[in-house]
Amino acid sequence: MGERIVQSIANGPVAVLTLDRPKALNALNGALMEQLAAALEAADADPQVRAVVIAGSERAFCAGADISGLDAVSVDEMLAPQGFGRRLFDVLTSYRKPLIAAVRGLALGGGCEIALACDIVIAGESARFGVPEVTLGLIPGAGGTQRLVHAIGKSKAMRLLLTGEPMSASDACTAGLVAEVVPDDNCLAAAIKIAERIARNAPLAVQMAKDAARATYDTTLAQGLAHERRNFFLLFNTDDMREGVSAFIEKRRPIFAGR
Repeated sequence: MGERIVQSIANGPVAVLTLDRPKALNALNGALMEQLAAALEAADADPQVRAVVIAGSERAFCAGADISGLDAVSVDEMLAPQGFGRRLFDVLTSYRKPLIAAVRGLALGGGCEIALACDIVIAGESARFGVPEVTLGLIPGAGGTQRLVHAIGKSKAMRLLLTGEPMSASDACTAGLVAEVVPDDNCLAAAIKIAERIARNAPLAVQMAKDAARATYDTTLAQGLAHERRNFFLLFNTDDMREGVSAFIEKRRPIFAGR
C-alpha cells in the first residue's frame, strides 16, 4: 500500500487513529481514505477496542479533499460503488463503536465532514470548521449539507454552506458542533480521556445508545421511541446488564464483558 499515512495505536480499550500527511495538511487522497477506512474496520472488529479517537496533526485535523487530484477523477469514478471517498464515509455512517474526533487546526470540507460523522468532537482552541466547497464550484459530498443542519440548525448551517467561511472552535462549541474546547496541547489527551470513560461502560449498552440516537436522522419521533424501546428491552437479555445491576447492589465497579 506504500507509505502509512494513517497511524493506528492501541491505548488499552481505546484505538487512536492519526492522520499523518502533515505537509499536505492531511488532505484526503485515495490512499489516506482507504487506510482510514481499513483502520476503522480493524478497530470495529477488535473485541478489545471499545472506543475510537480520530486525530490529525498540529496545523490541521484535515484540510479536506486533495484538490490536486480531483481533476483526474471522472464522474463515473465518483458514482462507482467504491467511488472517491464512498467507502470511508459509508464506514463512518454505520460505525458501531463510539467515535471521538480530536480536532486541532483546520477541519475543512471532507475534514469537517469526518468530524461531523463522529459522535463527539473535542476541539483545540486553534480549530476551524468549514465547508468551503462553493468557492470551488462544488458542494459538500460526504454528508456536510445534511449533518450540519442536524448539528447546528438551518440558519448557522446555511451560513457555512453558502459563504464557505469557517467557524471558530468557540463558535462551533456554542452552536453545538463541538462538545468541548480545550488548549491545543491537551486536545488529544482530552479526547482519549472521554474515550476511556466511555470504555468503562457496558459495550453493548453504549452501542445500543448510539444506535438509538442515530435513528433520529431517519425516523419520526414515534418511530424513534419504538426503536429506543426495542434496544432497551434487548439489553435485558445481556450478561452486562446483570453484572451492572449486581455491581450497583454490591457497591463495586462493574466488570463488563460485552455480552
